Amino acid sequence: MQCEVIVVGGGIGGLTVAAMLAARGIDVCLFERQSHAGGCVANFEHLGQSFDPTFGLYSGWETGGVWQRVFAKLPVGPPQVTELEPNFVVRLPDGKDVTVSTDIQALELNIAVAFPACANEAVKFIRAMIDGRDRETLQLLKNSSDNFRSFIDAQLAFLAQGTVDSLSESRTVAALRGAVAKMWQINGGAQSLADSLATGLTQSGGRLRLNSPVLRLAYDDEGKPSGVDLLSGERVTATRAIVSNLTAWDTYGKLVGLSRTPSPISTALKRMSGWGVYQVFILIDEAAVARLPALRIVCASLVQDTSAPVPHMMLNISSHDSSELTKRTATLTTFTHVDDWFSFHEDSSWHEEQDQATLEKVWMRLHEAVPEIAGSAEVFETATPQTYYESVRRKMGMIGSPTSVASAVTPFKNLFLIGDTAASGIGFAGVAEAAERVVDCIIT
Repeated sequence: MQCEVIVVGGGIGGLTVAAMLAARGIDVCLFERQSHAGGCVANFEHLGQSFDPTFGLYSGWETGGVWQRVFAKLPVGPPQVTELEPNFVVRLPDGKDVTVSTDIQALELNIAVAFPACANEAVKFIRAMIDGRDRETLQLLKNSSDNFRSFIDAQLAFLAQGTVDSLSESRTVAALRGAVAKMWQINGGAQSLADSLATGLTQSGGRLRLNSPVLRLAYDDEGKPSGVDLLSGERVTATRAIVSNLTAWDTYGKLVGLSRTPSPISTALKRMSGWGVYQVFILIDEAAVARLPALRIVCASLVQDTSAPVPHMMLNISSHDSSELTKRTATLTTFTHVDDWFSFHEDSSWHEEQDQATLEKVWMRLHEAVPEIAGSAEVFETATPQTYYESVRRKMGMIGSPTSVASAVTPFKNLFLIGDTAASGIGFAGVAEAAERVVDCIIT
């Protein structure tokens, strides 16, 4: 089989590139190892329930935004989105709520009330952040209280998978400015976005081959990538380009091959690291949801939890239009060190024991932080870095942006990277913007 462009991996980045190329008349084929598109953002389906594994915060849907540009080129419309108001609420360790939204005056007032010990510095920080004054912003943060620092770091954890100490000045400010810009929920979650992009791909004549794991790249006599070898034994050649939506680690480690990876890239990959997530999929009574200040609550913590990169949690509660439903699905996310979930043991009981111990600790913390749900929430299932690895084969189940990102451009002129480990922007919008650039490189 031959095509112009091969895309490996059906996450949001791979789907966006493939759909846009197909809409431009390029013969493109996307290979996805799972039976459905979406990658690590695909909904978790279990016993008739559907859970959104993301944080439920989406940007780039404004008029003229990246998603309007993408879908303007496709033969299908975008998924339905609803503007959030507020974007989310940060619940402080002392139980106070700080509403984060586009109303900057209200945010400044809330911050002044919530952080009286550093009200002036905190408000100045917000104004400097809005103005994009990177260095001044971070200096003001250093002069604030530990409580305010926790408020900021909790947001950075979920918006950029980092902390003030680990992120660059520009990425810190970009993430925080995004927190007070317009945000949306995607009706049906990120799965709806993946499904719309997949439909756009196929309606434009592109091919989407599910249940088709790619084993490695194929090379021509000159050592240039010429296609891919599938696990089934089939070889597919690409006359124009190959795009990998795998992580940077897996692109070079599995597709390119360690022997063909230049030493500087190998060194950079060893320095890159990412966080894992521990998630609890929950059912919450509708009456309890009504008592909450928002459907997305970031629970900031001052606890120094050595078992996690950061101790903060986020509760993402689904919305629905049916008055007949008495329970809502929700996803509770906290972070974890991935190394703790991969060890050699004679059986799987160690993983079950660690899962249970972590669940008990996280469940207790949730009830302490969000007492409104006491007696009204039940655990449905959990997800660990190991279960994410088993599902999507990301290196050690790492989710989200790593400490540093790889270049979308590789040593091979016809091989490109796309996805959260190769996008400099924030969230799905950042991945979509990177996809636009990759498409332009291939077309021109």
